[in-house]
Amino acid sequence: MTPKQYLMQAKHLDALINARLREIDYWREMSTSISGSRFDGMPHNPNRPSDANFVHCLEKVAEIQADVEKKVAQLISLRDEINRRIDTITNPEEQLVLRYRYVDNCTWEEIESLMNVSERTVFRIHGSALQHFPVPDKS
Repeated sequence: MTPKQYLMQAKHLDALINARLREIDYWREMSTSISGSRFDGMPHNPNRPSDANFVHCLEKVAEIQADVEKKVAQLISLRDEINRRIDTITNPEEQLVLRYRYVDNCTWEEIESLMNVSERTVFRIHGSALQHFPVPDKS
């Protein structure tokens, strides 16, 4: 795994968590929507599930919340590990670029502004930082 691939894991996990949180919002909204009832006097299918739709929606919310909690724990652990590895880099500018980009999720333009340097300088520092970044061994 390259340094960039290793560092991007946190961004991808964060995006996945946000997608799951949007799913929770969807299911919560579905749980409050009212489904129509039939009052036509016709007999209902006895094999039809007796649970209301909102119960299924709330079960879905609970299932996704458990998955999000697990992913958040993974993200916290991964970010701690990334921060420890960034700390081993001796050049403070390289540390800053990696933190801004992979921990704080800053855009290149934001990093330029925060560091008060040109785009070219940010990319040069980033390239050097990736060369110095210690990727864990997959043993």
